[in-house]
Amino acid sequence: MTTPLAILTVLAYAASLALYFRLLYTSQVLVGRAATLLLACGLGLHYLLLLERSRTLHSVPYQDLYGAMSLFAWLLALTYLGLELFHRQRTLGAFLLPFVLLILLAATLARPDVPPGPPPVHGAVFALHVTLSILAYAAFGLSFVLSLMFIAEETLLRRHKLGSIVWRFPALELLERMARSSVLLGLLAICAGMFLGFLSVDRLTGRVWRYDPKYLVTLLVVALYVAYLYLGRTTKWRGARASKLCIFNFVVILLSATVVNLFLSRWHRFF
Repeated sequence: MTTPLAILTVLAYAASLALYFRLLYTSQVLVGRAATLLLACGLGLHYLLLLERSRTLHSVPYQDLYGAMSLFAWLLALTYLGLELFHRQRTLGAFLLPFVLLILLAATLARPDVPPGPPPVHGAVFALHVTLSILAYAAFGLSFVLSLMFIAEETLLRRHKLGSIVWRFPALELLERMARSSVLLGLLAICAGMFLGFLSVDRLTGRVWRYDPKYLVTLLVVALYVAYLYLGRTTKWRGARASKLCIFNFVVILLSATVVNLFLSRWHRFF
C-alpha cells in the first residue's frame, strides 16, 4: 500500500530526525536549520499524501483508523514545528519525530487493501469536528513527549549524570511551560470539536445529545487535563508529579482512541 509519495514523506522525516539527533552532539546552526527545513518538507509531502488518499477514496482521508493515524502524525509534527519556531528550541525534534515516524509507518504499512465505506456524516461541520479532535490529540501527544523529557532530565540532574547532551536540553521550567501551552491548545481544540460534533449529531438524528461512551471518556479527558493545569501551578504538584499526571492523561486518550473507538462507541467507531 506504499506509494512513491509515502516513501518520500518517510525519507524526509527520517532525514530530519537524523539531523535533529546530530544537533544533540553539535552546536552548528546550519544543522539545526537543515533539520527544520527537512521537517517542513516532510510536512508538505505528508499533506500531499493526505490529499492523494482523499482523492483515491473520494472522501475525507481520515474516515478510518489508518487515515486518522496519518492525520494525527501530520498534526503532531505541525504542532511541534509551531512550538519550535515560537520557542527557538530545536532539541525536542530528536524526541518527537520518532513518534511521528512510527505512527506514519503504522498507518501506511498496516492499511487494508479494502477501502472503507462512506462516512455516516458529511459536510464541513463534521470535517472540522474530526480535524479539531485529532488536533487536540496531537497537542496532548506533544505535551506527553514534553512530560517524558521533563522526567528524564530531572532524573539525570538529580543523579548528577550530566553528559554533553543533557546541557542541550531545554530548562525544566521551559519544558513545563511548553507542556502547559500544548495542553491549553488541546483543550481549546477538543472543546470546539465537541461543540461541532454535537451539531453534526443534531443534523443527522435531530437530537443534540445521544448517549455514546466516547462522550463520557472525552469529558473525562477534559476534566483530567483541567486538573493538570490547575495542580501543575501548585507547589505540591509542580514538576515531576504534574508531568506524571500528564503522561497518565495521554494513556487515557490512547485507550479512548483505540478500545473505545474500536469496540464501545457507535458513532465514533472505525469500521
